[in-house]
Amino acid sequence: MKNLKFILSALLLMAAGVITYACSRVVYLGDDGTVLAGRTLDWRTPIPTNLYVYPAGISKASMPSGPRLQWVSKYGSVLAVGYDGGVTEGMNVKGLQMAGLFCKTAAYHEADGSDGTAVMSLSVMVSYFLDNFATVDEVEQWLNANDFGISGKTFDGGTVSLLHWALTDKSGTTLIMEYVDGKLNLYKGRELQVLTNDPPYPEMQAINKFWEGVGGVNMLPGGVKSPDRFVRADFFIHHVPTNVDYNSAWGSLSSIMGAVSVPYGYEIVGEPNVSSTQWRSIADITGGKYYLKFTDSYGDIWIDLGRLSLTPGSPILKLDTSDHIELYGCANKYLKKSDGFTPMW
Repeated sequence: MKNLKFILSALLLMAAGVITYACSRVVYLGDDGTVLAGRTLDWRTPIPTNLYVYPAGISKASMPSGPRLQWVSKYGSVLAVGYDGGVTEGMNVKGLQMAGLFCKTAAYHEADGSDGTAVMSLSVMVSYFLDNFATVDEVEQWLNANDFGISGKTFDGGTVSLLHWALTDKSGTTLIMEYVDGKLNLYKGRELQVLTNDPPYPEMQAINKFWEGVGGVNMLPGGVKSPDRFVRADFFIHHVPTNVDYNSAWGSLSSIMGAVSVPYGYEIVGEPNVSSTQWRSIADITGGKYYLKFTDSYGDIWIDLGRLSLTPGSPILKLDTSDHIELYGCANKYLKKSDGFTPMW
């Protein structure tokens, strides 16, 4: 097998702008084995996000033609799909959760498939890993042994995504995938509980180390930029009880996600990436539930994977959230059969 050459199309770098989702991700690890992953999505305007549930046994491809990866999904999953065209995050039935967050320092090389290297569309990248792997160890092994390039389509006024990713499994181990100067760097461990945006992860750890010396009890950075949110999240996730029941654990993480959210309607002129939090999710990795709350809705909705049939032959299901304000509670009852989303190749 070849060593990994993770490459992005040069077209991405020539695009007019960058989709700057200033997101925050925090993982709660309970003493009883509970693993929860919270995430915010921040942007200047609402990001239409529908939920899809895909069963196992679905044939998929990473691009519509040319050199590509083709597979049949091993595992069912719930997916948060932006603009009905690209997967933002999701979780499969094995408890592998994956999220893509903006990282403006991500740097990639050209890959158009002309050399025979398979190309992956960003719109289905999360699906690929959730469909095929159960643990972060499996993902890491695959990444270290395979080549593929990445392609992305512009949208939202000619903008494109520059991302890094985090995956967490039932063991509580997190794998971070991050690109610097054209090279994919992998970081893995149970201690990697927080991810926001730029700078690259090692530099962010250095910033956090400084604030650990200051001591969060005395002072924490209160701004909305990436390092500020990282420092606050890291302090709080290490200073909430981990020997509590499920409801208390969920409440601790939910309140931390509030502490790193950006107030609805707030905007910094010229920096849409640090604008309002549009929605917040919590993935119950051990329990198989995916919670989602839009900032302007009255309550949480959730998908309970354990109460759905996701075996081969089961239908694809969709929750249309366009009228989400009044949605609340277990959303399995709102799911309807669907043909699936159309990737923005």
